[in-house]
Amino acid sequence: MDREIIVEAPAKVNLTLDILGKRPDGYHELETVMHQITLTDRVHLFSNQHGIILDTNSSDIPRDQNNLAYRAAELAMGKYGRGEGISIFIEKNIPVGAGLAGGSTDAAAVLLGLDHLMDWHLSRESLLEMGAALGSDVPFCMLGMPLQKKADNCFAVAGATALAQGRGEIMSPLPKQIIRHIVLVKPPFQMSTAEVYRAFRLEGVLEHPDTGVFLETWAGGDNSDIARRMVNVLETVSVAQKPEIGQLKQRLVQLGAVQALMSGSGPSVFGIFETEDSAQAAVSALKKDYREVFLVSSY
Repeated sequence: MDREIIVEAPAKVNLTLDILGKRPDGYHELETVMHQITLTDRVHLFSNQHGIILDTNSSDIPRDQNNLAYRAAELAMGKYGRGEGISIFIEKNIPVGAGLAGGSTDAAAVLLGLDHLMDWHLSRESLLEMGAALGSDVPFCMLGMPLQKKADNCFAVAGATALAQGRGEIMSPLPKQIIRHIVLVKPPFQMSTAEVYRAFRLEGVLEHPDTGVFLETWAGGDNSDIARRMVNVLETVSVAQKPEIGQLKQRLVQLGAVQALMSGSGPSVFGIFETEDSAQAAVSALKKDYREVFLVSSY
């Protein structure tokens, strides 16, 4: 049995996000296309004598049960562990509270990494079930399993794109496409997902994504066509609360993006560019005003 494993944990962006209404259980009925990108955390797992120890290079995330990765270890070790312990170190690169599934992807990496490290050989269904118990984005972050070896002790999932429906738990994987030039910006504030959803009003939406047309466009693979079909209805709330999000979208387009969109409930905004040169120029311009600017592509 390996005593240590490192798992890459990719961020996601929402290429479309629609809300169809409120469900009887109080959750919103969602329809969203999620896509993993090359902005990644690295989750280090080490077997130890007993208990769960979590540490990180980031002062922005908790080191206890308030961290989803910790709860993932607690859940998995409680169900399948044999009394051994685990130490987790999260090398954090994905901005926190950014609408990029940073916490969910770390939790997914813990589940997949533990399965490998401990030689549990769990079924896909068992792993996804644990993911769903932790949060609605976690199963998506596990879709690219099984882990593939990248280097000594370093593993990664295959990049995934999926249509998520229901409250996000019903997933239909989409064919592999590569979006080459994505400029991602995290403004210097966070949005509360729960508060954004609470403030959402269906009657306030002026434009819904046409998910059927988006899926056809996705199958065609043209990056510019894909960009032009992107819509996120949560912008009606987040842009109203934080106008800088709307201003950042406009700025990305002025800098040459085919289209710009807020990811998830925000505040991160990304633009899809046609060339690497135009994307690089946009990054240089945006870095004068923002600390967290990333040039990424499909994972």
